[in-house]
Amino acid sequence: MKKTYWLLSLVLVLASAPPVAFADGSEVVVVYNKKSPESKAVAEYYARMRQVPSKQVYGLPLPTTEIMSRADFTDLLQRPLAKRLEADGLWKVGKVSALTNLPGSDGRRVITSKIRYLVLCYGVPLRIAEDPGLRENIPADYPGAFRRNAAAVDSELTVLPLLGAGLPAFGPLQNWVYATTNNAALNPTNGILLVARLDGPTAEVARGLVDKALAAERDGLWGRAYFDARGLPATETNYIVGDELILMMARTAKILGYETVIDDNPGTFRRDFPMSQIALYAGWYDQDVSGPFRLPKVEFMPGAFAYHLHSFSAATIRNTTNDWVGPLLAKGATCTMGCVDEPSLQFTPNIAVFFERWTLSACTFGEAAWSAQVGLSWQTTVVGDPLYRPFARSPEQLHAHLAGDNNPLIAWSFLRMINGFQLRGQPLSQLIGSLENLPTTQHSAVLTEKLASLCDAAGKPSSALALYQKALELDPSPQQRIRLHLTIADKFTADGQKRETYDELRKIFVENPDYMDKFEVLKRMLDLAIALGDKDEITRCVKEMQDNPPKPD
Repeated sequence: MKKTYWLLSLVLVLASAPPVAFADGSEVVVVYNKKSPESKAVAEYYARMRQVPSKQVYGLPLPTTEIMSRADFTDLLQRPLAKRLEADGLWKVGKVSALTNLPGSDGRRVITSKIRYLVLCYGVPLRIAEDPGLRENIPADYPGAFRRNAAAVDSELTVLPLLGAGLPAFGPLQNWVYATTNNAALNPTNGILLVARLDGPTAEVARGLVDKALAAERDGLWGRAYFDARGLPATETNYIVGDELILMMARTAKILGYETVIDDNPGTFRRDFPMSQIALYAGWYDQDVSGPFRLPKVEFMPGAFAYHLHSFSAATIRNTTNDWVGPLLAKGATCTMGCVDEPSLQFTPNIAVFFERWTLSACTFGEAAWSAQVGLSWQTTVVGDPLYRPFARSPEQLHAHLAGDNNPLIAWSFLRMINGFQLRGQPLSQLIGSLENLPTTQHSAVLTEKLASLCDAAGKPSSALALYQKALELDPSPQQRIRLHLTIADKFTADGQKRETYDELRKIFVENPDYMDKFEVLKRMLDLAIALGDKDEITRCVKEMQDNPPKPD
């Protein structure tokens, strides 16, 4: 068999991939706010889509604000929920001796459980307020940064199985199942409940998290991966861990074959960065949503995970402009995590652990999220369907599924294969030959752009330029189109073709009314018009720069 046809033959090899069983709702309890019809509607929709038994959908009368008092949390949510779970036979509680590494487990705790997941729906409060009346119980030598009892509702409920163990309300508890590779340990009988919420700025956004998760489980999580480190030196011992976690996640994304972009500049991604077809995003450290995520439309793919490390990234999640979690969800992310209050860096989610567990180990979102928490009963909120498991099937099984359905997403599957072979050292000539002979490439902007980049890397600039131009004709996404125009303009610049560069930049200006940095493009165009001596275009650019002044960051 000719080596250039190995991708084509793979489809036939995979055609008999076996079906895969996904997690269902039998292990889930859903809680909504009885005071909010929208909360109930989200709960009922989720229960229907995930086949959660109706007897496992609970309505509780809760405050309609994002913040609730410690007393309300205890009296209206924590204790009633525990009692209901026991009364309905979902939990059996008894007094047993202590378990290794499980704090306070020698009191009453869950000894058998029919459920592992708790889903909180839009309308259930997010945060527990600080209660000054509980501070007198804090030991005098307890670290000052953790002498607080304010917490995320989600994180506090993870230890609901230990309600009778007399756990302290202040500070974080060391997570006894942190980084576990044993999913059986993620169980109420081991003291932990996997809590996530279907939430966001609106009930519609919350409900959409279910639909997008199911779509990605069916067809795969495809797209590109973007990682925004800060480029911190190794001598920056206080904060270097933030960069390390993001870069470890990026390495896993590359292993999985995602087209991966890493920005290690001090700031976040520039607002004019063409961030197209986002499957994965992780970055830090802006307080409020910034850069490309401020665009009216962000190109999140169905199922996308997006995370921004900041101490107050989830101080509110029912807002489209403040912090990060709410805006990311409003712009189309399917799942995320965040902190409702200052956690201290070491108690933020370990996203490298999360991503390895979610992808390579094929865990559910809930399993991966809580095995990635160093601390419990603290500040983390987990937003998204906890049953969401887009990596349950192997790449081969997914490819066979897409091929059988003639699904255009198969272009991304081919891209992931190419990236995998490239990572393992496949010669560029073979990769180029495979894509050139693949019929899907002829109709795919994604694969044609990849082929262009391979030709570029192989020292074939003319072929690369022609392919970048061809990709523009194959219905690329809006942000991909901007990236192609910028790449083509850079090619023309390298060849000293000022007029062609000018014309390519003008296309960006004309085609993209929402482009975040029109002023910067116009400055570049003005310099070219001056170099060309084109008075009409000089006048035009000056006028357009006056009409499109620089935007504040």
